[in-house]
Amino acid sequence: MGRGSVAAWLVALGMIGMVRAEDTDDPFLWLEDVTGKRALEWVKARNAISTAELAESEEFKQLYDRLLKILDSKDRIPFISKQGPYYYNFWRDEKNKRGLWRRTTLEEYRKPEPKWETVLDLDELAAQEKENWVWKGAVFLKPRKERCLILLSRGGADATVTREFDVTTKSFLKDGFTLPEAKSRVSWKDENTLYVGTDFGPGSLTKSGYPRVTKEWKRGTPLSEAKLVFEGQEDDVAAGAFWDLTPGYEREFASRSMTFYTNEMFVRRDGRFVKIDKPDDADVDVHRDWLLITLRTPWTVGQTTYPAGSLLAARFDDYLAGKRELQVLFTPTEKKSLAGVSATKNYFILNELDNVVNKLYVLKPGSGEWQRQELPGAAPFSSVSAGAVDEDESDDYFLTSSNYLTPNNLALGTIGKPGLEVLKSGPKFFNAEGLEISQHEATSKDGTKIPYFQVSRKNLKLDGTNPTLLYGYGGFEIALTPGYQALTGAAWLERGGVYVVANIRGGGEFGPQWHQAALKEKRHRAYEDFAAVADDLVRRGVTSPNHLGAMGGSNGGLLMGNMLTLYPEKFGAIVCQVPLLDMKRYHKLLAGASWMAEYGNPDDPKEWEFIKTFSPYHNIKPNVKYPRTLFTTSTRDDRVHPGHARKMVARMEEMGHDVLLYENIEGGHGGAADNKQAAFMSALAYQFLWKQLN
Repeated sequence: MGRGSVAAWLVALGMIGMVRAEDTDDPFLWLEDVTGKRALEWVKARNAISTAELAESEEFKQLYDRLLKILDSKDRIPFISKQGPYYYNFWRDEKNKRGLWRRTTLEEYRKPEPKWETVLDLDELAAQEKENWVWKGAVFLKPRKERCLILLSRGGADATVTREFDVTTKSFLKDGFTLPEAKSRVSWKDENTLYVGTDFGPGSLTKSGYPRVTKEWKRGTPLSEAKLVFEGQEDDVAAGAFWDLTPGYEREFASRSMTFYTNEMFVRRDGRFVKIDKPDDADVDVHRDWLLITLRTPWTVGQTTYPAGSLLAARFDDYLAGKRELQVLFTPTEKKSLAGVSATKNYFILNELDNVVNKLYVLKPGSGEWQRQELPGAAPFSSVSAGAVDEDESDDYFLTSSNYLTPNNLALGTIGKPGLEVLKSGPKFFNAEGLEISQHEATSKDGTKIPYFQVSRKNLKLDGTNPTLLYGYGGFEIALTPGYQALTGAAWLERGGVYVVANIRGGGEFGPQWHQAALKEKRHRAYEDFAAVADDLVRRGVTSPNHLGAMGGSNGGLLMGNMLTLYPEKFGAIVCQVPLLDMKRYHKLLAGASWMAEYGNPDDPKEWEFIKTFSPYHNIKPNVKYPRTLFTTSTRDDRVHPGHARKMVARMEEMGHDVLLYENIEGGHGGAADNKQAAFMSALAYQFLWKQLN
């Protein structure tokens, strides 16, 4: 089990929803018909306008070619994961549009040009089956890891087809486990048994569209005969059961996620599921002998109160027996938060954020206080992460690091042994000479200090004329940390632009309190924070409103929608990607119902009173001068409905506003199904911003 595993698969899943034409005065409801003929004709007409304006110049073509070469570059680091004796990698380039799933040995990987063995060629498979397959991963069977379940998506959607695959013969099993396209959750129990959460028919999904029941499916039997293992409630976000197959610690777990941030965890003991005692909003993880508990709110145990954001540990069996001997592994401070924790065979690697910069520590479990020492490898203003090579076998770990100007670096280390072996260093895809990273603070409306990173030329002329791109997200406890962004560097920084990342509330930069400060009725704090950073850039002379652009996607697209409607005077251009915009109906579209813990329930009149104040679709006005905006989305996005962007553009056009839309017909929530599409979408956004802000 990985930390936050329940939340991770909730985020990864989406829901394909039906258009519900309930009581509504929405004249553009028909644009929610994702693949309807009328809606797609409308989309294609807008795509043609955007393409004609932005994508037909020689400048655009050169930019597109540059970005595609970066994405297709054979010099990129081929990141690997160990499965059995091999190290696997999924790779796309100019020749392999859909990609190769391949493997090698560690000895071979160390070489400048390792030899790879192809396991599955997705281009070849797609041609044979006449499907636009997009790779979504593989679930291996422990401990031998010779069988796996391969997940394939049509066009990049979250929904996948599941097929059993033998990596020794490099072929799909003719009579193996197969699931049709759905938002399935699958895990192995043993070689002949799966635990499956999928769409079994009426009543098997929650109102959010996630699996509600898990069944045990035996090899050679029809799925319809699978035996019920665990079920949640219809109003849950999701529920499921799965096995931890760590050798010597095989255990069966189940979970209910009542909301996006609350859950119950169970372990089977003596033939029944026993609930693990914890706060509903705490996350738990189990590794061998240890239970880890991560708190979102304060928790009092006996005479001790542990603050929100703490990480606690206890011996698993002792804890289930009622003992409450808790070890404090991490305590947050005003500027420090927990970024994550990962396990090797005998240790844990703790990842802290200290003023939005990563620091790593090794924790050695013991009967008393755990030993702790710093794990070197972090550089200033860098994102650093470390994870086990194989937590069942060794204390080896991979360490990756980068910042806005330093390419990715991949190293191999072993806890308890000095030094790191650099395995691969990424190429420099743009000229960073003369550029620098700096960190600043803006003061939000309520006096809160909001940090932000700035990447710009040294000795930048502070005359207010620099084209500046401000990026943000501010939701779901996700922190934005420094990382190498080759496309931004090539398309923006090299041309002389300034790039800024705002660490606004709603994110996870300073722990759960930073996130909770912008939930529901407090949502405007995130928008006030972003606006404050925009103001600070102007105050410092970095830029001015006419030269300041903003960009964000998904929840960041909602952020952009509110910058457009609430702070139009602060920006010269906005790029709004795969956004939420209609907050009256968001919970009825695709995966939206699962996000009500973040935004609120529009069907509750009291909650709609505050939700409507940050629903861009309802706050656009006819007689306001708005910054020119490019909306982008994907027809195959089955997480955030493309109707959000479509309807916003239609409403703005009706009011006479000058606005652009480009909808990629494929791509899922990521917006692109292959490198060509990714390069095109990125080039479109940066070309639009550069044109508008200069």
